[in-house]
Amino acid sequence: MKGAEAAAQNRLVSTISNTYRKILLNPSYKYLLLLLGAPVNLVVFLIYWIWRRKDPSTQAEERIHSQLVESGALIKLRADIYEQEKRKAAFFKRTADERQLQRQAERIADVQLRELVKEQAAKELKLSGQQRLSMADTFERLLQHPLFLAASFIPGLLMYILIFLYSNPYMKYIFERLVMTVFVIFGVAFLVFTILYLSPFNPAANILGQTATADQIAAFNRIHGLDQSYWVQLWNNIKGIAFFDLGRSFSGNEDITASIARKFPITLTLALISLIVAVAIALPIGIISATRPNSFFDYTFMFVALIGLSIPNFWQGLILILNFSIKLNWLPATFNPANWLSMIMPVIVLGTSLTASVARMTRSSTLEVINEDYMLTAKAKGLGKQTILMKHAVRNALIPIITVIGLLFGGMLGGAAVTEKVFNISGIGSYIVDKQFIPDIPAIMGGVVYTAITISLINVIIDILYAFFDPRIRSKMKQY
Repeated sequence: MKGAEAAAQNRLVSTISNTYRKILLNPSYKYLLLLLGAPVNLVVFLIYWIWRRKDPSTQAEERIHSQLVESGALIKLRADIYEQEKRKAAFFKRTADERQLQRQAERIADVQLRELVKEQAAKELKLSGQQRLSMADTFERLLQHPLFLAASFIPGLLMYILIFLYSNPYMKYIFERLVMTVFVIFGVAFLVFTILYLSPFNPAANILGQTATADQIAAFNRIHGLDQSYWVQLWNNIKGIAFFDLGRSFSGNEDITASIARKFPITLTLALISLIVAVAIALPIGIISATRPNSFFDYTFMFVALIGLSIPNFWQGLILILNFSIKLNWLPATFNPANWLSMIMPVIVLGTSLTASVARMTRSSTLEVINEDYMLTAKAKGLGKQTILMKHAVRNALIPIITVIGLLFGGMLGGAAVTEKVFNISGIGSYIVDKQFIPDIPAIMGGVVYTAITISLINVIIDILYAFFDPRIRSKMKQY
């Protein structure tokens, strides 16, 4: 048991120290590592500075430096550089100050001497099989002591978490995508606020009405901070998003976070159900069309898909209401969360264009893959047609399909406002549309940011699915 525990501890120390060494060589992560583990890194640096005085490389450098100075190499080097600088000044016809030339020659000579000393010391260490002590080596030696690992765990917790993420290529990949997502969200918030700030709409006049006096408008602007400068308002909005405090809306003085918490899940649920139904229908249609190109099924499916792409959402929604609600009285015309039948028509409207796009992409992508050389090799090996199709063709064709699904899903969330208006759905899309004509800046910012977060997270999931379906991406991630 003790041997197994010692082996496990050695593996842990080796993993942490090797990852620490790699991070110090990566400029993108180096300063983040030093910042997150500042207390631990400070102790490591102090010990490294003490140990470095006894390091063979330092002693070799000091010895070689003394030898070169005693042999007069430094004086000769300064004299040579002085003559070079003097000739250079004469060539360019510059007035040369003797003291300035001396100082410049001394500075250049000292730099060149240090480089020469390091070069000769490195050669000696290489011949003797020794290495220069580094901060990573010091950290590795300290980790050999269980007491240091235990004592540094709490103050260096964030640093160890970063080391763990960096040591796992998949976790590192996800971490980087999430960091990019944060920048995207705040970038979207910055752009949306700037556009609203520059818009000609006057929130106070729109809410208070045309009969409002100048004093009432000024009081409204003062209460909601609209009389402050652009940078102050921008900072307040960004700070509110960072701390999940979206404030209160201009119209109705309602809590924005609570309002979005009620409305956003409705839009997200409709979009997810539409996505699942669309993918379940589109993938088989696309695969069948690809396996039977230029057949009756192919022409029929693609013609229907083209019609689905051409139909506007609002017109399709009105036609469905006219036929299935008013004439046949089968389905409710307006949305009611308590009645699942009211979700059928909105899901059809939202999923129609997605189904058509995914079906067409599935067909074209599968057709391209079917004609690849490895498909012919699989057939030559005697694999079954079903195995070749599902294991080799469809799996390799999924990358562009997944991309299209992710992009269209984001558009579905952003474009659901038309469908929500047609079916009287109190979702985030109609909420943003209603607020933008005021404009109710905090409410619009909250709705847009929630939508941006969802779309960004969907893109992260898509990136992860890339690695799941394509082994080439997984191998690149391990090398990354």
